[in-house]
Amino acid sequence: MSIDVVRSAALDGIRHGFLGRSGGVSTGILAGLNVGLGSGDDPAAIAENRRRAVAAVAPDTRLVTLYQVHSADAVTVTAACPDDARPQADALVTDRPGLLLGILTADCVPVLFADPAAGIVGAAHAGWKGALGGVTDATLAAMEALGADRTRIVAAIGPCIARASYEVDAAFRLRFEQADPENERFFREGRRDAHHQFDIEAYVTHRLATAGVTRIDALGLDTYALANRFYSYRRATHRAEPGYGRQISLIAA
Repeated sequence: MSIDVVRSAALDGIRHGFLGRSGGVSTGILAGLNVGLGSGDDPAAIAENRRRAVAAVAPDTRLVTLYQVHSADAVTVTAACPDDARPQADALVTDRPGLLLGILTADCVPVLFADPAAGIVGAAHAGWKGALGGVTDATLAAMEALGADRTRIVAAIGPCIARASYEVDAAFRLRFEQADPENERFFREGRRDAHHQFDIEAYVTHRLATAGVTRIDALGLDTYALANRFYSYRRATHRAEPGYGRQISLIAA
């Protein structure tokens, strides 16, 4: 089975891809292209899956990933680092050719950024905590510190959990409304009493637009519903599975 690489028209000309779960060597409930170092998978399988992911997008580059902690922190990277020395953050930016930035997700929102004129790229992992805390804003600021111009920056939002699949409780909704009462627009009535369906893709799109990004491509792919294509933490939880895989989103300067 070939590797599933989803590309965005907004990033045309930039080597990038939102990868799915097909084309990998992992087996069992993690079957496919699982790249999660913390997933409990066979380390040899993860290493081979990562090698295949790089080969599918930018084979002449070195992969850089993070120890993701659901923060709003962005780091600037200038070189690859060992897996056991990954920075603790949820976004990374670079202007160095030869580096391939990678973000891991399993329902959270992967966002890839580029200022093609400046040769600066970024990648962010926006779970609800990071999205609310401003991880996309931090990514834009880090890119600007390298010389990017946010009026030129384009952003693509990859596969993530969709509103139809993302039911949350009233306390969750209240966090967003306390931050901004207008955030109520991203919620609608849920299937259970006092629950709501949250549109995290639309919320991240809104945060990017508010920050001044004028070209945003939201791909609208639901990781929860598309079980054959993507890993999903929430789906694994609902199925009472003992673990879940992670897919990777990649962009090169």
